[in-house]
Amino acid sequence: MAEIVPIQGSDVEGKVRNPLGVVGLTLITLGIYFFVWYYKVNQEFAAIGRARNTEECGTSPGTSLLAVTLGALIIVPPFVSIYKTWVRKVNAARLTGAPEGMEPGLGLLLSILIGPVGHYILQSDQNKVLQAQAGQLAQQAAPVPAV
Repeated sequence: MAEIVPIQGSDVEGKVRNPLGVVGLTLITLGIYFFVWYYKVNQEFAAIGRARNTEECGTSPGTSLLAVTLGALIIVPPFVSIYKTWVRKVNAARLTGAPEGMEPGLGLLLSILIGPVGHYILQSDQNKVLQAQAGQLAQQAAPVPAV
């Protein structure tokens, strides 16, 4: 079961998902789960960016989803969208203090050539971002001991 993590400064809740679950569900549903997961990942990145008053983590997960679905008819938009999702992950990691993980260019290549491996690594890195963000939330909520 995925762990629900509140995103600080946002009404969106993030999910710490099992990366193997993402890969498995994508394979079992013949790729349909990928689109649900892709929308959710971009939604969580956008919420992290909005909470920190920046657009570098994305603004519209619907546009990202549209690029990988209907945009595939034009060929280029899915590649741009997947690359930008990796960039959003790096930006979100920097904003939350999480390790940045894989470079966007390499992530794009993995996502294109070996899709399940790219999805696994992206979800794993996103889990680190959500946990780092939740750690910041816990630190801010923790009472300061009186001296």
